[in-house]
Amino acid sequence: MQAHITLFYASLLGILFVYLSYNVVRYRQRERVDVGMGESQGLTRAVRTHGNFAEYVPIGLVLMLALENMLATDLFVHLIGSLLLLGRILHAYGFPRKIGPSFGRVAGTALTWAALVIGSICGLYFTVIAGLLR
Repeated sequence: MQAHITLFYASLLGILFVYLSYNVVRYRQRERVDVGMGESQGLTRAVRTHGNFAEYVPIGLVLMLALENMLATDLFVHLIGSLLLLGRILHAYGFPRKIGPSFGRVAGTALTWAALVIGSICGLYFTVIAGLLR
């Protein structure tokens, strides 16, 4: 089984991850902060946006890959990938722009969590329910 769908979303998310990494480097250069975050609120937010991405995306991609390998429908894997990608884009846009809740941050988090919950429930279906029927 080839995981074309997961590879597509992993590629797009990889580009976004490099952008977020570049954003951290840009803030570090501008604020002259080599290690840590110094006193810069902008750098702190850039680092946490990058870190948040790194914390959530891998499990989403693992779920997608596993589901694709278990022969989940393409539409279903695209749904999870789309929710994850859109969620991470909205979060990356909304988090650094406003202290406290913003539309991008809240919606991005909700879409990311939705992708993980849907993927997890589907994974449980394939391993527990469908596995019992064999």
